[in-house]
Amino acid sequence: MFQSRVFLVVLMVLIAAMSRILPHPPNFTPILAVSLFSGAFLSDRRLAILVPLLAMFLSDLVLGFHSLMGLIYLLMAGSAYVGSKLQNSKSRTAIATVIGSLVFFVTTNLAVWLTSGMYSLDWTGLTTCFTLAIPFFQNSIAGDIIYTSLLFGIMAFLDKKYFLANRKQETKLTSV
Repeated sequence: MFQSRVFLVVLMVLIAAMSRILPHPPNFTPILAVSLFSGAFLSDRRLAILVPLLAMFLSDLVLGFHSLMGLIYLLMAGSAYVGSKLQNSKSRTAIATVIGSLVFFVTTNLAVWLTSGMYSLDWTGLTTCFTLAIPFFQNSIAGDIIYTSLLFGIMAFLDKKYFLANRKQETKLTSV
């Protein structure tokens, strides 16, 4: 049973990450969700970090590489760590999703402002960078909330219907 649950978690993470390749609104991606989910459901912390990073890397092979990949991968690893601390709490998951979206938005846009050469390195450039990024943030937070809800919701459903039912059945069989 443990083996099939790990396989299911890895499969869900890979499918969600690969959805980056399909047509979608800008920044409406599962980046944060796959990291939180992986951290929450894979007890091996190395695997919890490796799986979403590998999924991202595979999709980046198709989409292309860019200068902020290292930062984004670091944020994903951090999100996987946060996911490991959620303790199956819906409220913690919701808070982590919103805070994760904010951290991702601020960190990546600060990096764009500092490194892209698209904006002047003054207050005007910084405010312009963040102002122009607001529509992307709306898509990003919507994607984070929807994908997190889907991944965690599907796993809760499957745990209830399949994994927990099997555990109860195994307990009955061993106690007979």
